[in-house]
Amino acid sequence: MVTSKLGDNLSSAIANQDDPDTVQAGAPAYLLLIDGLISGSPRDRRLLVAGSRLNSAYAAVFVEEQERAQRMAGRARRYAERALCLDRPRICELANGAYAEFVMAINETGYDDLPALYAYALSRALWIQTHSDDWNAIADLPKVEAMLERVVTLDEDFERGDPFLYIGIIRSQVPPSLGGKPEEGRKAFEKAIALSEGKNLMAKVEFARRYARMVFDRELHDCLLEEVLAAPAEADGFTLSNTLAQRQAKALLESAADYF
Repeated sequence: MVTSKLGDNLSSAIANQDDPDTVQAGAPAYLLLIDGLISGSPRDRRLLVAGSRLNSAYAAVFVEEQERAQRMAGRARRYAERALCLDRPRICELANGAYAEFVMAINETGYDDLPALYAYALSRALWIQTHSDDWNAIADLPKVEAMLERVVTLDEDFERGDPFLYIGIIRSQVPPSLGGKPEEGRKAFEKAIALSEGKNLMAKVEFARRYARMVFDRELHDCLLEEVLAAPAEADGFTLSNTLAQRQAKALLESAADYF
């Protein structure tokens, strides 16, 4: 219990840090610590989830070198799979199988599976991102969406709506001209913002980047980003991502004239 709580506390400390450079410099030590704790308690679900989430977050935000990002994505996915499949082995058996059978297994998960299921969804999304030149990896995206949909079905307010942010990103990948349904993405972004009571500034940044730019709505684009820059970055559980969101919002506003 002590080691499990330590993993949770490390994740919370990083999420509430307002200096991304400190996190970038210091987080590798935490990652090594989590690896060591997992080595000593290989069936501790909370530790495995913490290890997966930390590896996913660090690789997604700070790692630019593709091979390194792929390694961290692989570690994050393995930890999440182990956490989820301690009680749901069928999911791992079908992980690379047919979509319909995989979704059936996912839909057998319950409320107690939420942290591991969400970590697994994020780690597979990162895996796809780091293997974007592999069509077999990209073909897994519907499975990630199915896992996120199961998360919000079990608990719409899980992590204050953060899963809806990723649903919005997925549903804003294809423009209407190619058969996409970006309005579904818009609804998901709006849901993420509402459930966080407006504190998840990254949801507004991605709403602007993924949806407003796709449909060429500059008024919405600029409004969202200006709201991000005007808001306080400090918010429990969102401080680090909000600090990064404000950096990205500034860059997106500066490039808006060239885009629209």
